[in-house]
Amino acid sequence: MRATTVNYLLIALGGVMIIAELLLGAITGFDLALLGGAIAAGGAVGLYFDSVRVGLFSAGGLSLVYVVFLRKWIRMKLSATGRPALVQELVGRTGVVTVRIAPHQPGQVKLEDEIWRATLATGAEGAPDSGTREPGATVTVASVDGVTLIVK
Repeated sequence: MRATTVNYLLIALGGVMIIAELLLGAITGFDLALLGGAIAAGGAVGLYFDSVRVGLFSAGGLSLVYVVFLRKWIRMKLSATGRPALVQELVGRTGVVTVRIAPHQPGQVKLEDEIWRATLATGAEGAPDSGTREPGATVTVASVDGVTLIVK
């Protein structure tokens, strides 16, 4: 087999792995996409040097570097540590308004390191709080409705 054919096969295999990752919805933790990128990059290096050996060793070496050194670090960065498992655990926490919240007009609140959609809590009569909350104001989470915080 010619050097260019093998290296093009490496690039194609890497592309197939990346597409498979996209179709699976990142269920593999991006391993397929990152390994596919390493294999495709090895094929590109092999094309540059017009060598099957360089292509195969580059693909293998880059894949090995990912698995041995980078995989654990990337998984740690992608994991959601320190966040509540249930959104109901957010009730009672305080956040800072980042986008103005008015009656019948949702805004945004920064709670820890996340931005949430937020609306004002309703009063005893069932009407929204008549005041507005400007950016910088501190609010408390009264409840959670789907992915929207109800604040007071």
